[in-house]
Amino acid sequence: MNKFNFLVSTSRFNEVNAKAEIWFTLFMCGDKYPIISGTKYPGLIIAATNIDNKEVVLKIKKILEINPDFFQFILKIVPIDYVCETRLKTLKEIVEKYYPLYLNKNDSFKIELNRRKSTIIDRDILIETIAKLFNNKVDLDNPDRILRIEILGKVSGISFLNPDDIFVIKNKYNHFQKN
Repeated sequence: MNKFNFLVSTSRFNEVNAKAEIWFTLFMCGDKYPIISGTKYPGLIIAATNIDNKEVVLKIKKILEINPDFFQFILKIVPIDYVCETRLKTLKEIVEKYYPLYLNKNDSFKIELNRRKSTIIDRDILIETIAKLFNNKVDLDNPDRILRIEILGKVSGISFLNPDDIFVIKNKYNHFQKN
């Protein structure tokens, strides 16, 4: 599946349970036909919903306020705004085109990159190329916005996030709270 708007992580061997959990969650959020798929990476699932991913984030926050133990198998949920081919030029073009929609001129930012042992693109070259697009202040500890790039082999996901848009779930499989 090359079109998705959520990247979900779970512990190894709990992918089937996490798929059911995210399907049910998206159904509760109003999507009658969410599409959930595994990836070639153990513990990673992708989900496609026809509901705006920022709206889903708000609905999941409400679910977790009411029931903090709602998720039993999902460890982390990352909204994905754009999916593209894993090529430096393509990633740069998408970030350059869309970052003004998400990042105000006074916002600080940081870039997060997850490559999953990918050798398709060099980490330092990618970060340097993308960072040159911004005139904003970099703040690695407390940014206003996060540009997150998830490389999943030949396909990549790009997210423009507020710091609280990523859910790290507390449950029996997740004993730490690091993004």
